[in-house]
Amino acid sequence: MILTNVTIAPMGSGAGLLEDAALRLEGDRIAWVGPVSGLDGQGGEHIDLGGRLVTPGLVDCHTHLVHAGDRAREFEMRLLGASYEEVARAGGGIVSTVRATRAASEAELLAAALPRLDRMLAEGVTTVEVKSGYGLTVADELKMLRVARALQDARPVQVHATFLAAHAVPPEYLGRADAYVDEVCIPALHAAHAEGLVDSVDGFCEGIAFSPDQIARVFAVARSLGLPVRLHAEQLSNLGGAALAARHAALSADHLEYLDNAGAAAMAAAATVAVILPGAFYTLRETRLPPIALMRQHGLRMAVATDCNPGTAPMTSLTLAMNMACTLFRMTPDEALAGVTLHAAAALGLSDRGRIAPGLRADLAIWDARHPAELSYRIGATQLHARIYGGRFDA
Repeated sequence: MILTNVTIAPMGSGAGLLEDAALRLEGDRIAWVGPVSGLDGQGGEHIDLGGRLVTPGLVDCHTHLVHAGDRAREFEMRLLGASYEEVARAGGGIVSTVRATRAASEAELLAAALPRLDRMLAEGVTTVEVKSGYGLTVADELKMLRVARALQDARPVQVHATFLAAHAVPPEYLGRADAYVDEVCIPALHAAHAEGLVDSVDGFCEGIAFSPDQIARVFAVARSLGLPVRLHAEQLSNLGGAALAARHAALSADHLEYLDNAGAAAMAAAATVAVILPGAFYTLRETRLPPIALMRQHGLRMAVATDCNPGTAPMTSLTLAMNMACTLFRMTPDEALAGVTLHAAAALGLSDRGRIAPGLRADLAIWDARHPAELSYRIGATQLHARIYGGRFDA
């Protein structure tokens, strides 16, 4: 299949737009990229795309897509003045979603997650990360991860499953976080790995969640199993989570509103990707901006994701996250697009996507747009013309 009359945003290092260009796909791979004039003698089905913009398929590298219930009441509480910490300490927050998720069957969780996933695919997403972390028992964490795997079987998308049992301390372990790590988190990690349900391991390093020492114990087990790690870090305070992530060669550290110079330097040295999550910043009405200028200064790769979750980022639109990253955090449209393609793929350790180049996966998004800035510019507008996953148009 040969796609002609396109403008290509290849997203490679230093690569600009390729206008009046073409792509040749063979199987699930990109075989050739170049000017239309270079097509002489290349056979295959030609599809004229009318000058539309082609980008790599989008990668949503941080989501909590599998969950039950909603937290609309807590949204109202926060509007009336309650802080995120106050909501959590009152038995709401993550723990309220835990109750609903524990009560749901795998079939019910899958049925609830599929409409959210479909909305993501309708915006050009071809790879999505999905975390556990709302079960907080061995059985319920495994249940969530099985549903994450089932999403990939139900839709044309690759799912990266992340183990996040170190997300919150459940009520039955209140005041006994160390016991929870020993009795639930680590055994669940071993069980998930044995069942082939986990691609990476995450944790929430925060005063209302787990300490750096507790996260380090989970990470040590992850690394012993050959699993890469990632971390929710420096969202509400600075506990040194970014530096902790870097010491464990983490793929990413996410949120980072309270990132300092030492943490940024450590992340740069470890090549840890910074994942920017404007949806949670917006929903929580935070005022502490992530230090984008500091990240640029240290040359950090910045990914952008939805953080889709029922409490602090009830959103499925990755293009809206791009707009928020530009409008709220002053990222550039080029940075935002790299953040949902090239750098988002790196945040998941996936080197075969996120760019348009020969040999890479033929996961592509075709847009009713002429310039990449349009993807960040429009608010709430779905500009996707077509999605190609593994070399095939998604019907």
